[in-house]
Formats: sequence, structure tokens, C-alpha cells
Amino acid sequence: MILNLSKPICFFDLETTGINISKDRIVEISILKVHPGGKEERHTWLVNPEMPIPKEVTAIHGITDADVADKPTFKELAKEVHNLIKDSDLAGFNSNRFDIPLLAEEMLRADVDFDMKNRVAVDVQTIFHKMEQRTLSAAYKFYCDKNLDDAHSAEADTNATYEVLKAQVEKYDELQNDTKFLAEFSSRKKFADFAGFINFNKKGEECFSFGKHKGKRVVDVLQEEPGYFGWLLNADFPLYTKKVLTAIKLRQFNNKLL
Repeated sequence: MILNLSKPICFFDLETTGINISKDRIVEISILKVHPGGKEERHTWLVNPEMPIPKEVTAIHGITDADVADKPTFKELAKEVHNLIKDSDLAGFNSNRFDIPLLAEEMLRADVDFDMKNRVAVDVQTIFHKMEQRTLSAAYKFYCDKNLDDAHSAEADTNATYEVLKAQVEKYDELQNDTKFLAEFSSRKKFADFAGFINFNKKGEECFSFGKHKGKRVVDVLQEEPGYFGWLLNADFPLYTKKVLTAIKLRQFNNKLL
């Protein structure tokens, strides 16, 4: 089958130095760009993370320090990657909670602006978990009747994710062949930032989801405790979270001028 697309969609997967969105780095990125009509283009890069890859992580994805020693850094690749995905929706396996947040951090470190304002994200893992409660390898076997022999290779995982989504849409009548529907169906609780430190209340207002101000509106906290904003910017929070907080602060300042 062919996915019903109104714009391109980029399936992607990252292999990294670890799972800390703020601190860990990409060591491999694979992107499968699918255009309306079904045309596909594939790109895979090994990336020098500019930090050691822990042995326990190498044991999972098989990428060593030697493999990436002479490869470009993400900063050197960032514009090329951004140009590839900037016109596209995004899709992946557990991408809403890991791959997209980490990609956003790497983009911002490379001084490339990144946001999701004009695109949607389809998380194939969430669809799978809502339907079957399994892993990517099991999903590949269940939906496509194939073994994922090269699991934890970014390219193999990316291609398998694309095949699984097409099979899911074909299998379940309740899934519409529409990217926006699939993005909504595969989304979890909505957050203003990728890491989940700022969520929305029932009125759609940004609220803190952690710490002593959990549940309070961000604008109220920033007004009543101005020093908290400075602490947040200097603390070990993801760059995208800080970007969202800064935008809220600027919006609050501009509203006072009106």
C-alpha cells in the first residue's frame, strides 16, 4: 500500500551514546523520506559524537569510538539533515519521547532552529502499544511476518518502522490513512516542550509538570518568582525546554506592552 500523504514524511532513527536527552549525542542517524505518491529516498550517516561511547551502549548498537573517529560531527551535518526534513512530517518508533527531543537538542547545539509548529509526528510505537503491546522486532514479525535480524542498526530500524506503519494502516480499519490522524492517534499527553517539563492545562495554558511549581501556570510563576526563570536557564534542562520558556517569557513581556 501507499501512505496517503499531503506532504513528505521522514521516518528516522537515532543511535546514540545513551538515553539522556540533554547530555547524550547522536552516533548514527538514518532517514527514510517518503514523498506523496510513494517515492522514497534514504540517507544514513555515522556521526562523531565528540565524546566516548560507553561500552555498554556499544554492546547494544555495535558502534565503537573507532567507527566514528573520522566521521563528521553533527554540527557539520546539521544543515544537510535540516534541509532534508524541514518540509516534512516526522515518524519513528518511540520518536515522540526520545528521537525527536534528542534531535532537537542536537539541532539547537548546532545553531539550527528546530520546532514542530508546521508539522506533525507519528509515533509507530504508540500505535503498536495501543494495539498490541510489543517491541519493534515483535511488531515487524507480527505485522510484516519478517525477522528484524539487524535490530539496533539505525537503517534497519528505520526501514522496519516504515513497513510496520504501512501494515498497521492496512490491518486496522479504525486507522485512517492520513498523517494528521496517525499523529494524533500516536500522541500521548501533549507537552509544550519535547522533554515533558511543560504541559498544558484544560484551557491550553502552559504549566510546569515537575517540582515545587507542578501544576502552576508558567506565566504566573515567572511573574511571582522572577528568579526562577534565571535558575531554569542555568540548570541542566534541555535546550528546547529553555527555548519554550524563553518564548513564554517574551510573550508575557510583549503582552504587558500592549
